[in-house]
Amino acid sequence: MRSDEKHTAPGRSTKGPAVEPEMMQAIVQASYGSVDVLRYTKVARPGIADDEVLVRVHAAGLDRGTWHMMAGKPYLMRIIGFGFRRPKNRVPGIDVAGTVAAVGSAVTRFAVGDEVFGMSRGAFAEYAPVREDKLARKPVNLSHEQAAVVPISAGTALQALTDIGRIQPEQRVLVIGASGGVGSYAVQLAKAFGAEVTGVSSTQKLDLVRSLGADHVLDYTRDDFVDGTHRYDLILDIGGNPALSRLRGALTPTGTAVIVGGESGGSWTGGFGRSLRAPLLSPFVGQRLAMLASKERASDLQRLVPLIEAGQVTPSMDRTYPLERVPDAMRHLEAGDVRGKVAITISQGERS
Repeated sequence: MRSDEKHTAPGRSTKGPAVEPEMMQAIVQASYGSVDVLRYTKVARPGIADDEVLVRVHAAGLDRGTWHMMAGKPYLMRIIGFGFRRPKNRVPGIDVAGTVAAVGSAVTRFAVGDEVFGMSRGAFAEYAPVREDKLARKPVNLSHEQAAVVPISAGTALQALTDIGRIQPEQRVLVIGASGGVGSYAVQLAKAFGAEVTGVSSTQKLDLVRSLGADHVLDYTRDDFVDGTHRYDLILDIGGNPALSRLRGALTPTGTAVIVGGESGGSWTGGFGRSLRAPLLSPFVGQRLAMLASKERASDLQRLVPLIEAGQVTPSMDRTYPLERVPDAMRHLEAGDVRGKVAITISQGERS
């Protein structure tokens, strides 16, 4: 196949007798639940739409959103379109890095053989379909494993700081949950934008937050970020679920708090409840309280690539797992032990 040749559906034929689909190894889930719903098996290689690229996956990223889609919680996510009784996508995984195996007829930015990274549907597999507008060229200085842990978490951090937080140089920025996937990027990006950064994490992860470039660190087991002496122009609340009143207590009179996430709040709305209350309260106070509804878009990846290639932003890798050990990776994430990000690798042997 030439590098500029279009390909729409591997293993399918538009005329003549039916062609047996090509198979691939993948993680699949037929229902919501614990890690026990995840199975390593063979499935048909996916086809692609005209605006999609088929990526031969070298590595995938594991993020908290993938856990939510495995568990089907909070239930609100089922109602808004992820699948009411079972996942809409049988193959989980979003973050992906690899090489282009085929391109749809409407794709113009990529050709077969390009090294890419982005947001897919079904990254925990040997091949994954990705919309062109959710894909970018891989940073030249990153491995596929490093690139695979960038898209969702770094994109979320970027949107929280710039699109919603409107960060400015020399502002004082507080990142709550600074050692996690989004937080580890938020610290580095805020520093790259010229801010003075304070990171909040657990005792055992303070060294990681310092290594990311934070000017100050707080141990949430003994330090209170609402101490009455320090005020912040911008707070990114990524973990810990503090009350809105506490966030306001740590802000300057005209400061901004961006609710990025939170893992408590019940099975129905989870952390969404507090996120929804924040903008409702905001018009009645001097401070700005906002929620982030993150988007998956290539334009964010394209903004990140120069920062990554300049060394201002570097993925913080905790460890990697082979594809068949995705359940173990998920258990590691559930335990709260991840420092930064976890990658899933697809070995050459699996592709044979």
